[in-house]
Amino acid sequence: MDPKRETPKKNNTEHLIADRREGIGVCGWILVSISFLLVVITFPFSIWACIKVVREYERAVVFRLGRILPKKSKGPGLILILPCTDMFIRVDLRTVTCNIPPQEILTKDAVTTQVDGVVYYRIHSAVSAVANVTDVHSATFLLAQTTLRNVLGTKSLAQLLAGREEIAHGIQDILDSATEQWGIKVARVEIKDIRIPVAMQRTMAAEAEAAQEARAKVVAAEGERNASKALTQASVVLADSPAGLQLRYLQTLTTLAAENNSTIVFPLPINMFENLGQKNRGG
Repeated sequence: MDPKRETPKKNNTEHLIADRREGIGVCGWILVSISFLLVVITFPFSIWACIKVVREYERAVVFRLGRILPKKSKGPGLILILPCTDMFIRVDLRTVTCNIPPQEILTKDAVTTQVDGVVYYRIHSAVSAVANVTDVHSATFLLAQTTLRNVLGTKSLAQLLAGREEIAHGIQDILDSATEQWGIKVARVEIKDIRIPVAMQRTMAAEAEAAQEARAKVVAAEGERNASKALTQASVVLADSPAGLQLRYLQTLTTLAAENNSTIVFPLPINMFENLGQKNRGG
């Protein structure tokens, strides 16, 4: 295996920014010397044009005669700039919030949805962010939109609704790998809202309601079965104990008296009606 292909991503990034070893040449040194001489001649007035202040959350990428010198950013604090030959670009290292507008997405099961999200990222290499891409923030924004559409297009609606966190982690890994050469570190990706058509919402609501009703019927049937078993066992116990049946009559009277005092119930044994029936038949 070629060892050149096993170099880490950091070396690839440095190669992208054309990390040349040669200097600025004889003419370049002559121009730098003239610029430095002008600074010395006009001192101390020139000091205000040479000293720049870089904030704690910023870094300065210095170009000397068009070359990044040195191959790393400067700051924070005071930095020295030679007039006429040097220029610098400030790069903000704070976390940037990128709001992804609603994207029209066709899921794997042919359902049209609108999904929006948010991406949190920061610049960890100021030199790569300046030298490798024209507008790092615009490029990251467009890449986040494209990645969101591509990833969600391979998921079904059920996966999209149930696996937001896993999908967000997958998008984060893809963005982090793609923006590494731009000096970007993606900190977090979140899917904010998923909008589905109204007709689909009604269909899903009807399906959920039917499932709830089916489960309720199953629970009610299970309760009826348990109640019938309990009544069967109670009937066996009451059949073996006539006194228990009379106590059950009295308990029923107590319950009815508590609920409706105007109702008067006279419990009569069923055997009495059987004896009366037999006498009528004999007569």
